[in-house]
Amino acid sequence: MLSHRHNASGFAMLRMFAIILVAALLAASQSLARESEGMSRRRALEDLRQEDAQTRAAACAVLGELGIPADLPPLMAALYDPDARVRHGAEGAIWQVWSRSGDRATDQVFERGLRQMHSGDLPAAVETFSRVITMNPDFAEGWNKRATVYFLLGKDDLSLKDCAEVLKRNPQHFGVLSGYGQLYVRKGELERALEFFRRALTVNPNMEGVRSSIELIEKVQVERRRKFI
Repeated sequence: MLSHRHNASGFAMLRMFAIILVAALLAASQSLARESEGMSRRRALEDLRQEDAQTRAAACAVLGELGIPADLPPLMAALYDPDARVRHGAEGAIWQVWSRSGDRATDQVFERGLRQMHSGDLPAAVETFSRVITMNPDFAEGWNKRATVYFLLGKDDLSLKDCAEVLKRNPQHFGVLSGYGQLYVRKGELERALEFFRRALTVNPNMEGVRSSIELIEKVQVERRRKFI
């Protein structure tokens, strides 16, 4: 019969083996999951070129969940799709891809900032998004969300500075282009507002609020010119 010491040693070895086995299985599972996600992404990118609109719309949904920055060009092109479902799905997918930094810790802090912003705790949201920017200064959406919070707080000059940082990293950010327009409307600089609203609509022609703002500004400009005739 084995001694108690030998039994304890055997149990320790079995426990260590079990831990190693579980770790190996977990790693294999994660690898398979990544491989599966990669296959799903590639299939979605192919489906985005199919003739069937429902297939293209479904592809947008997949890319919203799994897409990476490299997938943005075809999604941007899909903003001009003839089918409204595809255009809407592409816009949503783009925002989802933009909102992923590629770093889990950054994303967790970013999500906390979103919750604070949506609950109306704007000063806390500024602090949280500032931390996101410090953690990952190349993550354009961190700058964008802080710009949004500054806008809501009425700190327009700070918002403009953050908008500029977004466009350095993401020149096609139609949300920031629209935000520039809103800021310049509030400043009374309608010509500059019109410039940015038009740029936003060129990137994303589905922004009906922006289209309405352009029409309103153009009407105001016509009325002003009439007064000087």
